[in-house]
Amino acid sequence: MRATATDSRPQPRRGTVLPTSLAPFGVTREQAAALLSISPSLFDSAVEAGTMPQPRILRGRNIWDVNELYECFLALPSRRSTNDQDLDAASSQGNAFDDAKKAQ
Repeated sequence: MRATATDSRPQPRRGTVLPTSLAPFGVTREQAAALLSISPSLFDSAVEAGTMPQPRILRGRNIWDVNELYECFLALPSRRSTNDQDLDAASSQGNAFDDAKKAQ
């Protein structure tokens, strides 16, 4: 039987319907920020700057694709410890993610 808008039965939570070993492929704004270990407001700035992806929309809900988040994360510059001069150049250049943080 399908639940209707007037049906007062509580809807089952993800954990009770799906096995915990099955990773979600869509996450909320807060979950996306947590995946990146940043605050939701910094995540918003990164989305606005184009460093992080735009959400998918399902009935007015914003849902971020985990694979797109991962790809954007991998595209962020990394520090290489092989050459201190490279570290200085990288930190002075910045990137869109750093720019989004400064814009807060």
